[in-house]
Amino acid sequence: MAQAAAPAVQATAESAATLGSGADGAVVVGDRIYAGAESGGIEVYDMTGKRLASHAVGNIRALDARKQADGTTLIAALDGSSNAANLLRLDPAGVPQPVALEGPTPAMTLTGLCLARDYRDDALYLFLLGEGGEIEQWSLVSTSTGTKARLARRMALGSETGYCAADDRGSVFVSQEAVGVWRLAINPDAELKPEIVDIVRLGNITDEAKGVAISPDRRLVVSDASANRLNLYDLDDGYKYLGSVPMRFAADAVEDPGSVTVAGGMIVVADDDNAPERPNFKITTWPAVLAAAGLAARPEPAAPKRMPIALPTVETTPVETGGDAADDPAIWIDPADPSRSVIIGTQKQSGLYVYDLSGKVLQFLPDGRMNNVDLRTGFRLGGKTVTLVTASNRTTKGISIYTLDPGTRLLTSVADGLQTTGLDDPYGLCMYRSARSRKTFVFVNQTDGKMRQWELIATPAGTVRIKLVRDMPFASQVEGCVADDEMATLYVGEEDVGIWRQGAEPRGGAPRSAVAKVEGHPALKDDVEGMGLYKTGAKTGYLVVSSQGNDSYAVFRREGANEYVGSFTVGADPASGIDGVSETDGLEVTSMSAGPGFARGLMVAQDGRNVSPPEPQNFKLVPWEAIAKALSLPTK
Repeated sequence: MAQAAAPAVQATAESAATLGSGADGAVVVGDRIYAGAESGGIEVYDMTGKRLASHAVGNIRALDARKQADGTTLIAALDGSSNAANLLRLDPAGVPQPVALEGPTPAMTLTGLCLARDYRDDALYLFLLGEGGEIEQWSLVSTSTGTKARLARRMALGSETGYCAADDRGSVFVSQEAVGVWRLAINPDAELKPEIVDIVRLGNITDEAKGVAISPDRRLVVSDASANRLNLYDLDDGYKYLGSVPMRFAADAVEDPGSVTVAGGMIVVADDDNAPERPNFKITTWPAVLAAAGLAARPEPAAPKRMPIALPTVETTPVETGGDAADDPAIWIDPADPSRSVIIGTQKQSGLYVYDLSGKVLQFLPDGRMNNVDLRTGFRLGGKTVTLVTASNRTTKGISIYTLDPGTRLLTSVADGLQTTGLDDPYGLCMYRSARSRKTFVFVNQTDGKMRQWELIATPAGTVRIKLVRDMPFASQVEGCVADDEMATLYVGEEDVGIWRQGAEPRGGAPRSAVAKVEGHPALKDDVEGMGLYKTGAKTGYLVVSSQGNDSYAVFRREGANEYVGSFTVGADPASGIDGVSETDGLEVTSMSAGPGFARGLMVAQDGRNVSPPEPQNFKLVPWEAIAKALSLPTK
């Protein structure tokens, strides 16, 4: 339950009464306050509350602002009369000038908004709130004629949301009036998992949660409106409640405080019930609030560390069903014309896709719940050399086997009947072609740690069957694996444990050893998932691993003891409309040229949360040059 309130903080000033029908929403820019006056538009005050200007730009009910790279200030304003979010830029004289905005088109009655900048890549987002609890996040991209908004994601909390504020360190805080205050991730590719900060009646909020603001020293301020006070929380200590502070100006207490703004060492609170006068804003210093709450000042923390980012340039058509569906890709490079190369991707609810390098579907095979896929060239079948494609099939509990026709780029089944694995749930799969024996093998594992190796054998009838050559169990769930043909090495991801390396030959070879463990390694956060090899020479290159728990990719050296090189993320490219990649299951990389745009190869990664716009899962294509640049790697 709420603690006893601290002594009231005395406001140092109050603004002139607004000329409009209300007071809500304010931003501080330098020594000026830009405030929403509802029917009065935007009013400008100095820090003593003196009105300096009034701008008739709509029925303004909410405001937020962000500095731009060119030093100007961009203001987002909620116009209640048109149910629209508008953008304005302050000119050198401090006058808000309209910015042409293409979109957004909210599917709700707007009640609030805020801007957020993602520290990872400086992407700017606009959050819109609705009277039914709806929340829409739109990316804002500058164009030659203004700004374009693209829908990044949509969610709902069930009842009215009215205020929000972002800390630009990865979090946006939303007040749901009858419920409490929630924390959401700014990154639209992050897991959509609202986290409660405080709750109405059962927590420290009396009856209504209204305005929210974030101080530079990482305190969250929430308007506990019905109790006529401001609640304070520590963002660096699990949202710990720090106390409550009423606010007064002389003998006038702020009742039902609305919007709250903390910036430039000041705090500005909307007083919409400024009886018997008209609505206005109360102004004081942030140190005065801390003093009233009995809290010590503390320095602003350093900016969070950024992880290097590579951007995708192509995404595939989404799979046909929602939920957890797309999983693992393989890459076939056309030696005659690399631009005709294809991506083969599993749909673990229904089958196998073949995509061209523009992401267009060339073929779909509804052959069962395909989980992982891999391929190898150089297999002799029916008197000719073919590319062999295999996939773990959870419907048949077997291995599906195909050839890829280089002319049509389509797959044809060549399995010698049902090739059963004897596993309860075939899961991960990868292939290996021995440089020593020229034989081709396939590894399949399942969720209980069982893993087996089969030799692929051509029959006189032109089909392929499997022959079990080795059992190689692990202690817990495994899936991702990749074989290094030249080094006769197999890498396996034990999802909650780490990365293992061992010999790929069915007999002999190096014993199993750990490359990196999840526990204690800064780059790995379970689950360890997809793996791929990028070859820079006969025995050099990189091992790329999906660290699913933090939506990143860890890179290790192929040679030696697999030294850790660095990690990167795949970010969004709002200008092209391609979202970032998160929660990756399977991936593949190649150092072979795939034609224009992929001259030094590429990485293909499954996107577990395909947003902007929200669609079923798909695969993203990232040029290797982008990854090499992100990690300062030499390119061949």
